[in-house]
Amino acid sequence: MIDGVCVKQLKVIPDERGYLMEMLRADDPFYQRFGQVYLTVVYPGVVKGWHYHKLQTDHFVCVNGTAKVVLYDRREGSATNGEVNEFFMGERNNILVTIPVGVLHGMKGVGTEPAMIINVPTHTYQYDDPDEYRVDPHDNDVPYDWAARDF
Repeated sequence: MIDGVCVKQLKVIPDERGYLMEMLRADDPFYQRFGQVYLTVVYPGVVKGWHYHKLQTDHFVCVNGTAKVVLYDRREGSATNGEVNEFFMGERNNILVTIPVGVLHGMKGVGTEPAMIINVPTHTYQYDDPDEYRVDPHDNDVPYDWAARDF
């Protein structure tokens, strides 16, 4: 696992009315601070990424559909520099993934419906000076291929 990445198995509480799923709590050991909450949607077969942040930590939960979320550690001096983590998140794998500062990340919609990801970053988005740094999803030095793999 990339240094600083945390995976939390989410608690789903069902009853006859439906269900409730806790995502992020202030008493989680990895919780830092609250910035904002937003929803991002990725269509089936589409790649959104790569990008990274210099200030904020992200907390991803896929609440609808399935997303392949991939992380790449290219932080100089990191004990896990060069490591790739791949997570299939969604209704059949209810997890929260913490993405540390400086770790490249991206997502691909897999399956037949859009994947909806809730993110709770530690900082608010600054429209005049965004903490968002992009890397082309296909033309780069990241040792990862977004193509589907038939095993």
